[in-house]
Amino acid sequence: MSQETVYDQAGFGCAVPRGSRPAIVVVDFSYGFTDTQYPTAAAMHSQIAATRRLTDTARAAGFPVIYTTIVYHRGELDMLPWLKKASGMAALLEGSRLVEIDAATGIQPHDAIVTKKGASAFFGTSLAAMLSGAKVDTLIVTGATTSGCVRATVVDAVQSGFNVLVPRDCCADRAAAPHDANLYDMHQKYADVTDADDIHAWLRTLAETQAGAGRES
Repeated sequence: MSQETVYDQAGFGCAVPRGSRPAIVVVDFSYGFTDTQYPTAAAMHSQIAATRRLTDTARAAGFPVIYTTIVYHRGELDMLPWLKKASGMAALLEGSRLVEIDAATGIQPHDAIVTKKGASAFFGTSLAAMLSGAKVDTLIVTGATTSGCVRATVVDAVQSGFNVLVPRDCCADRAAAPHDANLYDMHQKYADVTDADDIHAWLRTLAETQAGAGRES
């Protein structure tokens, strides 16, 4: 029996419904992850460019665009268990360039930035409340890394009541194997894994529909 058949018979991989009020969460495209002068980073130029195409379109249509970054205070470093396992993350200190959102993302002054201490953008943050307050029904998750903070954010998004879409070419990791494996698993259990072209076309359709409704009213 093939792997696809096993998952299909178990009831995984169903399509995710798409609503009319999406938001994009751009996970950790900060310099500490995107600028390869830092040991914690990897080359993510194409994924950032693909994400920017989506955020520019979403922002123009009035849909929320939210960025996340991991930020630590020096006093926390010896007390957080994650930093004992992933010690390189201790470099992501408040006030350093590493925690700033990469300007190549096209971030705008009015975009929200969620600071976090762990992998998920939901854990210990106001993200769920912000999305609910904006009446978001579908969450598009991009960013880095696919196997770490993107995956954790996707799982918590589903558990927080949001339908989730993940454009694969807008997600980056340090190695291909964890990237591919986690995209596969997310698609089977938590999200529709698609691509930037599909998401872009859907956002444009939503924007045109809303513009037409506005003219009629």
